[in-house]
Amino acid sequence: MTFDDAVATLPQWVQIWIMMLGVVILGSIVILLFLKATRLDAAIITIAMAAVYPAMMWLYAQVGFVRLLGIVHVIIWTPLVIYLWRRLKDAEIITPFRQVIWLLLATLCISLAFDVTDVVRYLLGERASMVS
Repeated sequence: MTFDDAVATLPQWVQIWIMMLGVVILGSIVILLFLKATRLDAAIITIAMAAVYPAMMWLYAQVGFVRLLGIVHVIIWTPLVIYLWRRLKDAEIITPFRQVIWLLLATLCISLAFDVTDVVRYLLGERASMVS
């Protein structure tokens, strides 16, 4: 079973959340490219997202579709969240772009809450496949 096949077995609301997450991330990157003060941020977000996919596919190949997969987001997105939080102090970032960063931060933090919960559940012994 491919990773995408496994994701397709998740509850509908989780699949919608994953799609929304992708739209927010991609949209943020595109929008942040329009302001000189946030172009580096867009590049850093792109690099982080480019690292997530291969890391997730590698871990999936190693352990399957288990709750431990959330560790990839925890490892890569936590520093990104800290970086973006600090960037909000930059006076050169005008309000609309600051709002985009806030939206991305909120979205990543919600996702991280799910991911941390999943990783903790895995570490506490819930190691069964999430494929229904």
